[in-house]
Amino acid sequence: MDITVINICDNVSSLQGAAAPCCGNSQGAQVSPPRIDQPFVNGVIETPGGPVPRIAASLTKKDLLGAIRVRFGIRRMHYTVDPGLYASGDPGPNDPVFVTANYKLSFDRLREAVSGRNGWILVLDTKGINVWCAAGKGTFGTEELIGRIASSSLGKVVNHRTLILPQLSGPGVAAFEVKRRSGFKVVYGPVKASDIPAFLDAGLAATPSMRTKTFPVVERLVLVPVEIIGAAKIALLALAILFLASLFLTGTSLDMAFRYSYNAILAMVIGITAGAFCTPLLLPWLPGRSFSIKGLLPGVAGAILFFAIQGDNGTRNGTLQVYAWLLLIPVLSTYLAMNFTGSSTFTSLSGVKKEMRWAVPLQIAGAVFGCVLWFTSFFVH
Repeated sequence: MDITVINICDNVSSLQGAAAPCCGNSQGAQVSPPRIDQPFVNGVIETPGGPVPRIAASLTKKDLLGAIRVRFGIRRMHYTVDPGLYASGDPGPNDPVFVTANYKLSFDRLREAVSGRNGWILVLDTKGINVWCAAGKGTFGTEELIGRIASSSLGKVVNHRTLILPQLSGPGVAAFEVKRRSGFKVVYGPVKASDIPAFLDAGLAATPSMRTKTFPVVERLVLVPVEIIGAAKIALLALAILFLASLFLTGTSLDMAFRYSYNAILAMVIGITAGAFCTPLLLPWLPGRSFSIKGLLPGVAGAILFFAIQGDNGTRNGTLQVYAWLLLIPVLSTYLAMNFTGSSTFTSLSGVKKEMRWAVPLQIAGAVFGCVLWFTSFFVH
Protein backbone atom coordinates (compact mmCIF):
# COMPACT_ATOMS: atom_id res chain seq x y z
CA MET A 1 0.00 0.00 0.00
CA ASP A 2 1.27 3.46 -0.90
CA ILE A 3 1.07 6.42 1.43
CA THR A 4 0.53 9.60 -0.52
CA VAL A 5 0.74 13.26 0.27
CA ILE A 6 -1.00 15.22 -2.47
CA ASN A 7 -0.14 18.65 -3.75
CA ILE A 8 3.29 19.37 -2.38
CA CYS A 9 3.35 23.00 -3.45
CA ASP A 10 4.89 23.92 -6.77
CA ASN A 11 6.56 26.97 -5.30
CA VAL A 12 7.60 25.64 -1.92
CA SER A 13 9.95 28.55 -1.40
CA SER A 14 6.94 30.57 -0.35
CA LEU A 15 7.08 28.60 2.90
CA GLN A 16 10.22 30.48 3.79
CA GLY A 17 10.86 34.14 4.30
CA ALA A 18 13.94 36.12 3.47
CA ALA A 19 15.71 34.81 6.54
CA ALA A 20 16.60 31.48 4.99
CA PRO A 21 18.54 28.91 6.98
CA CYS A 22 22.22 29.67 6.75
CA CYS A 23 24.63 26.89 5.99
CA GLY A 24 27.42 28.75 4.32
CA ASN A 25 28.09 32.03 2.58
CA SER A 26 29.24 33.29 -0.73
CA GLN A 27 32.40 34.69 0.79
CA GLY A 28 33.58 31.47 2.38
CA ALA A 29 32.45 28.96 -0.24
CA GLN A 30 34.96 26.57 -1.78
CA VAL A 31 36.69 28.12 -4.80
CA SER A 32 38.56 25.10 -6.15
CA PRO A 33 36.67 22.71 -8.45
CA PRO A 34 35.83 19.14 -7.43
CA ARG A 35 38.67 16.63 -7.57
CA ILE A 36 39.08 14.84 -10.87
CA ASP A 37 40.37 11.67 -9.19
CA GLN A 38 36.92 10.74 -7.88
CA PRO A 39 35.95 7.28 -9.23
CA PHE A 40 32.95 8.50 -11.22
CA VAL A 41 34.86 11.28 -13.03
CA ASN A 42 36.02 10.27 -16.51
CA GLY A 43 37.33 13.51 -17.94
CA VAL A 44 37.39 17.30 -17.85
CA ILE A 45 35.54 19.91 -19.91
CA GLU A 46 37.15 23.31 -20.39
CA THR A 47 34.72 26.20 -19.94
CA PRO A 48 34.99 30.00 -19.67
CA GLY A 49 34.58 29.48 -15.93
CA GLY A 50 37.43 26.99 -15.72
CA PRO A 51 37.79 23.20 -16.00
CA VAL A 52 34.72 21.16 -15.01
CA PRO A 53 34.92 17.41 -14.20
CA ARG A 54 32.85 15.21 -16.49
CA ILE A 55 31.01 12.33 -14.81
CA ALA A 56 30.36 8.82 -16.07
CA ALA A 57 26.81 8.37 -17.29
CA SER A 58 26.18 4.90 -15.89
CA LEU A 59 26.66 3.48 -12.42
CA THR A 60 29.34 0.86 -11.87
CA LYS A 61 29.33 -2.24 -9.71
CA LYS A 62 31.33 -0.26 -7.16
CA ASP A 63 28.57 2.38 -7.04
CA LEU A 64 25.92 -0.28 -6.47
CA LEU A 65 27.94 -1.99 -3.74
CA GLY A 66 28.52 1.38 -2.10
CA ALA A 67 24.77 2.02 -2.08
CA ILE A 68 24.13 -1.34 -0.42
CA ARG A 69 26.85 -0.66 2.13
CA VAL A 70 25.42 2.66 3.28
CA ARG A 71 21.94 1.13 3.48
CA PHE A 72 23.42 -0.99 6.25
CA GLY A 73 24.92 2.06 7.95
CA ILE A 74 28.53 1.36 6.96
CA ARG A 75 30.42 4.67 6.65
CA ARG A 76 27.10 6.38 6.04
CA MET A 77 28.31 9.92 6.75
CA HIS A 78 31.39 9.46 4.58
CA TYR A 79 29.47 8.53 1.42
CA THR A 80 29.91 11.89 -0.26
CA VAL A 81 31.09 13.61 -3.42
CA ASP A 82 33.00 16.86 -3.64
CA PRO A 83 30.70 19.90 -3.85
CA GLY A 84 30.97 21.99 -6.99
CA LEU A 85 30.07 21.89 -10.67
CA TYR A 86 30.09 18.73 -12.81
CA ALA A 87 29.33 18.03 -16.46
CA SER A 88 27.06 15.23 -17.63
CA GLY A 89 27.52 14.21 -21.25
CA ASP A 90 28.93 16.98 -23.43
CA PRO A 91 27.03 20.06 -22.23
CA GLY A 92 27.16 23.52 -23.71
CA PRO A 93 26.29 26.96 -22.35
CA ASN A 94 22.57 26.52 -23.08
CA ASP A 95 22.10 23.14 -21.41
CA PRO A 96 20.18 22.79 -18.12
CA VAL A 97 21.71 23.06 -14.66
CA PHE A 98 20.56 20.58 -12.02
CA VAL A 99 21.23 21.08 -8.32
CA THR A 100 21.62 18.26 -5.82
CA ALA A 101 23.17 17.27 -2.49
CA ASN A 102 26.65 15.86 -2.00
CA TYR A 103 25.25 12.66 -0.47
CA LYS A 104 26.40 10.17 -3.10
CA LEU A 105 23.11 8.28 -3.24
CA SER A 106 21.32 11.53 -4.16
CA PHE A 107 24.06 12.40 -6.66
CA ASP A 108 23.93 8.93 -8.26
CA ARG A 109 20.15 9.02 -8.59
CA LEU A 110 20.42 12.29 -10.50
CA ARG A 111 23.29 11.32 -12.79
CA GLU A 112 21.52 8.06 -13.59
CA ALA A 113 18.30 9.93 -14.39
CA VAL A 114 20.00 12.37 -16.79
CA SER A 115 22.17 9.71 -18.41
CA GLY A 116 22.26 10.25 -22.16
CA ARG A 117 21.46 13.95 -21.85
CA ASN A 118 23.75 16.93 -21.75
CA GLY A 119 23.61 19.04 -18.63
CA TRP A 120 25.41 20.54 -15.66
CA ILE A 121 25.14 19.28 -12.09
CA LEU A 122 25.78 21.74 -9.27
CA VAL A 123 26.47 19.84 -6.05
CA LEU A 124 25.90 21.63 -2.75
CA ASP A 125 27.81 20.86 0.42
CA THR A 126 25.04 19.29 2.51
CA LYS A 127 27.51 17.53 4.83
CA GLY A 128 26.65 14.13 3.34
CA ILE A 129 22.91 14.48 3.99
CA ASN A 130 20.22 13.75 1.40
CA VAL A 131 18.19 16.53 -0.21
CA TRP A 132 15.02 16.31 1.89
CA CYS A 133 16.74 16.04 5.25
CA ALA A 134 19.35 18.64 4.30
CA ALA A 135 16.62 21.12 3.38
CA GLY A 136 15.07 20.61 6.79
CA LYS A 137 18.40 20.91 8.59
CA GLY A 138 19.44 23.98 6.58
CA THR A 139 22.46 22.51 4.80
CA PHE A 140 20.61 22.53 1.47
CA GLY A 141 19.81 26.19 1.82
CA THR A 142 19.76 29.61 0.26
CA GLU A 143 23.20 30.72 1.38
CA GLU A 144 24.92 27.52 0.31
CA LEU A 145 23.26 27.65 -3.11
CA ILE A 146 24.20 31.28 -3.71
CA GLY A 147 27.74 30.66 -2.53
CA ARG A 148 28.13 27.60 -4.73
CA ILE A 149 26.88 29.49 -7.79
CA ALA A 150 29.59 32.07 -7.21
CA SER A 151 32.42 29.68 -6.36
CA SER A 152 31.77 27.50 -9.42
CA SER A 153 31.66 30.53 -11.76
CA LEU A 154 28.35 29.18 -13.05
CA GLY A 155 27.45 32.54 -14.57
CA LYS A 156 30.44 32.19 -16.91
CA VAL A 157 29.71 28.57 -17.78
CA VAL A 158 26.09 28.92 -18.93
CA ASN A 159 24.26 31.62 -20.88
CA HIS A 160 20.87 31.11 -19.26
CA ARG A 161 19.92 31.86 -15.66
CA THR A 162 17.76 28.89 -14.64
CA LEU A 163 18.44 26.27 -11.98
CA ILE A 164 16.47 23.04 -11.63
CA LEU A 165 16.24 22.06 -7.97
CA PRO A 166 14.70 18.94 -6.43
CA GLN A 167 11.19 19.72 -5.24
CA LEU A 168 11.98 18.35 -1.79
CA SER A 169 14.68 21.00 -1.36
CA GLY A 170 12.03 23.71 -1.26
CA PRO A 171 11.78 24.15 2.53
CA GLY A 172 15.46 25.12 2.65
CA VAL A 173 15.65 27.51 -0.31
CA ALA A 174 14.14 30.98 -0.71
CA ALA A 175 13.87 31.17 -4.50
CA PHE A 176 13.24 34.92 -4.61
CA GLU A 177 16.39 35.53 -2.55
CA VAL A 178 18.46 33.35 -4.88
CA LYS A 179 17.11 35.32 -7.85
CA ARG A 180 17.77 38.68 -6.21
CA ARG A 181 21.33 37.92 -5.16
CA SER A 182 22.61 35.65 -7.92
CA GLY A 183 20.40 36.40 -10.92
CA PHE A 184 19.46 32.72 -11.25
CA LYS A 185 15.82 31.67 -11.30
CA VAL A 186 14.88 28.57 -9.32
CA VAL A 187 12.60 26.02 -10.97
CA TYR A 188 11.54 23.06 -8.86
CA GLY A 189 11.76 19.74 -10.64
CA PRO A 190 9.79 16.59 -9.85
CA VAL A 191 9.92 14.74 -6.54
CA LYS A 192 11.60 11.70 -8.11
CA ALA A 193 14.78 11.98 -10.15
CA SER A 194 13.45 9.32 -12.53
CA ASP A 195 10.78 11.81 -13.71
CA ILE A 196 13.36 14.40 -14.79
CA PRO A 197 13.53 13.29 -18.47
CA ALA A 198 9.75 13.66 -18.85
CA PHE A 199 9.92 16.96 -16.98
CA LEU A 200 12.53 18.27 -19.42
CA ASP A 201 10.64 16.99 -22.46
CA ALA A 202 7.52 18.82 -21.24
CA GLY A 203 9.38 22.13 -21.15
CA LEU A 204 9.98 22.10 -17.38
CA ALA A 205 6.31 21.43 -16.69
CA ALA A 206 5.41 18.94 -13.97
CA THR A 207 2.35 16.73 -13.91
CA PRO A 208 0.39 16.26 -10.65
CA SER A 209 1.99 12.84 -10.18
CA MET A 210 5.44 14.46 -10.37
CA ARG A 211 4.43 16.73 -7.49
CA THR A 212 3.21 13.86 -5.32
CA LYS A 213 5.42 12.30 -2.66
CA THR A 214 4.54 8.71 -1.91
CA PHE A 215 5.92 6.43 0.79
CA PRO A 216 5.33 2.89 -0.53
CA VAL A 217 6.35 -0.27 1.26
CA VAL A 218 9.62 -0.63 -0.69
CA GLU A 219 10.75 2.85 0.35
CA ARG A 220 9.81 2.11 3.94
CA LEU A 221 11.60 -1.22 4.11
CA VAL A 222 14.79 0.09 2.50
CA LEU A 223 15.27 2.11 5.69
CA VAL A 224 15.04 -0.96 7.92
CA PRO A 225 18.61 -2.34 7.71
CA VAL A 226 20.33 0.81 8.94
CA GLU A 227 17.82 1.14 11.80
CA ILE A 228 18.20 -2.48 12.87
CA ILE A 229 21.99 -2.35 12.73
CA GLY A 230 22.09 0.90 14.69
CA ALA A 231 19.78 -0.54 17.33
CA ALA A 232 21.70 -3.83 17.42
CA LYS A 233 24.97 -2.04 18.22
CA ILE A 234 23.41 -0.39 21.25
CA ALA A 235 21.66 -3.63 22.21
CA LEU A 236 24.97 -5.54 22.23
CA LEU A 237 26.45 -2.99 24.61
CA ALA A 238 23.35 -3.19 26.82
CA LEU A 239 23.49 -6.99 26.81
CA ALA A 240 27.13 -6.95 27.88
CA ILE A 241 26.26 -4.65 30.79
CA LEU A 242 23.25 -6.77 31.76
CA PHE A 243 25.32 -9.96 31.65
CA LEU A 244 27.99 -8.49 33.93
CA ALA A 245 25.29 -7.14 36.25
CA SER A 246 23.60 -10.56 36.32
CA LEU A 247 26.92 -12.24 37.05
CA PHE A 248 27.58 -9.87 39.94
CA LEU A 249 24.06 -9.95 41.40
CA THR A 250 23.79 -13.74 41.27
CA GLY A 251 27.07 -14.25 43.08
CA THR A 252 29.11 -15.05 39.95
CA SER A 253 26.73 -17.83 38.91
CA LEU A 254 27.31 -18.31 35.19
CA ASP A 255 24.23 -20.49 34.86
CA MET A 256 21.93 -17.81 36.30
CA ALA A 257 23.68 -15.04 34.39
CA PHE A 258 23.18 -16.85 31.09
CA ARG A 259 19.53 -17.51 31.98
CA TYR A 260 18.92 -13.83 32.63
CA SER A 261 20.86 -12.92 29.48
CA TYR A 262 18.76 -15.27 27.36
CA ASN A 263 15.63 -13.42 28.42
CA ALA A 264 17.31 -10.11 27.62
CA ILE A 265 18.42 -11.28 24.16
CA LEU A 266 14.97 -12.60 23.31
CA ALA A 267 13.26 -9.43 24.53
CA MET A 268 15.61 -7.11 22.63
CA VAL A 269 15.30 -9.09 19.40
CA ILE A 270 11.52 -8.91 19.67
CA GLY A 271 11.54 -5.21 20.60
CA ILE A 272 13.89 -4.22 17.76
CA THR A 273 11.90 -6.28 15.25
CA ALA A 274 8.65 -4.70 16.40
CA GLY A 275 9.89 -1.12 16.23
CA ALA A 276 12.33 -1.18 13.31
CA PHE A 277 10.67 -3.71 11.01
CA CYS A 278 7.01 -4.31 11.83
CA THR A 279 6.20 -0.63 12.35
CA PRO A 280 7.41 0.60 8.92
CA LEU A 281 6.00 -2.51 7.24
CA LEU A 282 2.52 -2.01 8.71
CA LEU A 283 2.62 1.79 8.86
CA PRO A 284 -0.55 2.56 6.84
CA TRP A 285 -2.64 0.22 8.96
CA LEU A 286 -1.35 1.08 12.42
CA PRO A 287 -3.63 3.39 14.43
CA GLY A 288 -2.63 6.87 15.50
CA ARG A 289 -0.75 9.70 13.84
CA SER A 290 2.24 9.85 16.18
CA PHE A 291 4.95 7.34 15.40
CA SER A 292 5.34 6.43 19.05
CA ILE A 293 1.67 5.40 19.08
CA LYS A 294 2.12 3.49 15.83
CA GLY A 295 5.05 1.62 17.37
CA LEU A 296 3.04 0.76 20.48
CA LEU A 297 0.81 -1.89 18.89
CA PRO A 298 3.72 -3.96 17.46
CA GLY A 299 5.46 -3.51 20.81
CA VAL A 300 2.48 -4.84 22.75
CA ALA A 301 2.18 -7.74 20.29
CA GLY A 302 5.88 -8.42 20.81
CA ALA A 303 5.44 -8.39 24.59
CA ILE A 304 2.62 -10.93 24.27
CA LEU A 305 4.86 -13.10 22.09
CA PHE A 306 7.63 -12.86 24.68
CA PHE A 307 5.24 -13.95 27.43
CA ALA A 308 3.98 -16.82 25.28
CA ILE A 309 7.55 -18.05 24.84
CA GLN A 310 8.79 -17.47 28.38
CA GLY A 311 5.60 -17.67 30.41
CA ASP A 312 5.66 -17.66 34.19
CA ASN A 313 8.13 -20.12 35.68
CA GLY A 314 6.36 -20.06 39.04
CA THR A 315 9.08 -18.19 40.94
CA ARG A 316 8.67 -14.64 42.15
CA ASN A 317 12.00 -13.47 40.76
CA GLY A 318 11.26 -15.09 37.39
CA THR A 319 7.85 -13.44 37.29
CA LEU A 320 9.30 -10.01 38.06
CA GLN A 321 11.89 -10.41 35.33
CA VAL A 322 9.24 -11.36 32.78
CA TYR A 323 7.12 -8.37 33.83
CA ALA A 324 10.15 -6.12 33.43
CA TRP A 325 10.61 -7.18 29.81
CA LEU A 326 6.87 -7.00 29.14
CA LEU A 327 7.23 -3.30 29.93
CA LEU A 328 10.58 -2.72 28.23
CA ILE A 329 9.67 -4.32 24.88
CA PRO A 330 6.93 -1.76 24.03
CA VAL A 331 9.21 1.06 25.23
CA LEU A 332 11.93 -0.11 22.85
CA SER A 333 9.46 -0.52 19.99
CA THR A 334 7.94 2.95 20.37
CA TYR A 335 11.37 4.56 20.60
CA LEU A 336 12.64 2.89 17.43
CA ALA A 337 9.41 3.69 15.60
CA MET A 338 10.04 7.39 16.19
CA ASN A 339 13.22 7.15 14.10
CA PHE A 340 11.06 6.95 10.97
CA THR A 341 9.46 10.37 11.47
CA GLY A 342 12.24 12.12 9.55
CA SER A 343 11.95 9.92 6.47
CA SER A 344 8.20 9.76 6.01
CA THR A 345 5.45 11.90 4.51
CA PHE A 346 3.44 11.61 7.72
CA THR A 347 4.72 14.42 9.85
CA SER A 348 6.46 17.77 10.11
CA LEU A 349 9.24 19.23 12.22
CA SER A 350 6.74 20.91 14.55
CA GLY A 351 4.80 17.65 14.83
CA VAL A 352 7.94 15.72 15.72
CA LYS A 353 8.87 18.24 18.41
CA LYS A 354 5.36 18.13 19.85
CA GLU A 355 5.40 14.33 19.95
CA MET A 356 8.81 14.19 21.60
CA ARG A 357 7.67 16.49 24.40
CA TRP A 358 5.21 13.89 25.68
CA ALA A 359 6.46 10.59 24.23
CA VAL A 360 10.09 10.71 25.36
CA PRO A 361 9.28 11.35 29.07
CA LEU A 362 6.86 8.41 29.01
CA GLN A 363 9.49 6.21 27.36
CA ILE A 364 12.06 7.21 29.95
CA ALA A 365 9.61 6.52 32.77
CA GLY A 366 8.75 3.12 31.31
CA ALA A 367 12.42 2.25 30.83
CA VAL A 368 13.31 3.26 34.38
CA PHE A 369 10.40 1.30 35.88
CA GLY A 370 11.27 -1.75 33.77
CA CYS A 371 14.91 -1.61 34.85
CA VAL A 372 13.87 -1.29 38.50
CA LEU A 373 11.72 -4.42 38.16
CA TRP A 374 14.60 -6.25 36.48
CA PHE A 375 17.08 -5.40 39.26
CA THR A 376 14.49 -6.11 41.96
CA SER A 377 14.03 -9.63 40.60
CA PHE A 378 17.50 -10.55 41.88
CA PHE A 379 16.47 -9.89 45.47
CA VAL A 380 13.06 -11.60 45.46
CA HIS A 381 12.79 -15.34 45.99
